[in-house]
Amino acid sequence: MEELSRLIARAESLLYRLEGLLPAAPRAPAWDAAIAFRWRTSAAGGWLEAVTHPHRIRLADLKGIDEQKKIIDRNTRQFVEGRPANNVLLTGARGTGKSSLVKAVLHQYAKRGLRLIEIDKTHLADLPDIVDLIYARPERFILFCDDLAFAADEPGYQTLKAILDGSIASSSDNLLVYATSNRRHLMPEYLEENALTRHVGGEVHPAEAVEEKVSLSERFGIWLSFYPFDQDAYLEIVEHWVRMLGRLPANRASLHRAALNWALARGSRSGRVAWQFARDWVGRQAA
Repeated sequence: MEELSRLIARAESLLYRLEGLLPAAPRAPAWDAAIAFRWRTSAAGGWLEAVTHPHRIRLADLKGIDEQKKIIDRNTRQFVEGRPANNVLLTGARGTGKSSLVKAVLHQYAKRGLRLIEIDKTHLADLPDIVDLIYARPERFILFCDDLAFAADEPGYQTLKAILDGSIASSSDNLLVYATSNRRHLMPEYLEENALTRHVGGEVHPAEAVEEKVSLSERFGIWLSFYPFDQDAYLEIVEHWVRMLGRLPANRASLHRAALNWALARGSRSGRVAWQFARDWVGRQAA
């Protein structure tokens, strides 16, 4: 009997030490604390951290991308209303409003139960844990991956493919993926890969490496492309932000000249550059 007691004690001690080596279960999120969350990880496991002061921007504040706004607004409204909707890939020129558009639809529909979870691409292997956390929740979730791009051997690439389409486990119907990227197919494309493309009987047969890269972006049902703004669109955005931050001058010619010089120095006419100029210009006028 004494020997049995010692064996039980040793087994309990061993189990206690093994439990310390196992990853902890994901912490329960504070669902009522915020409309946006970030996925965080540590040695003890991952959890959803509430973003108590998310960036607030309205759809009306985004100029020069009316068609993109219309499409993503329609898709998000379908999703919030429980109707079928698509994952969305937003690609194109930097500073043209890709990330801001995702934030804007969050605030447009937050009162109707929309929530956003931001995840870094280095943590995409944790996506199944996030799906498990939200599976039975009544809210509707956008999983937001900003500035997404992969090297061919990164582990998160295959996990994201499985979540979008193709895993043996079904994805939660209260989850959509909205991702932004400067690359249309999310992965670098090399000349030698295109050189392996074959032409058979007048048909083009891309190399397997090219097909693999295209297969990820094709899992997004909606592609939204963003392009550099022309001068008129850039100046319209400048005027909007100057009006929002202060007030427009009676003579706009000097404002336009300053805004164009600012863009020339930055080498870009984008919404981000227009916002940065407006902050500088209004700040200096208030001095």
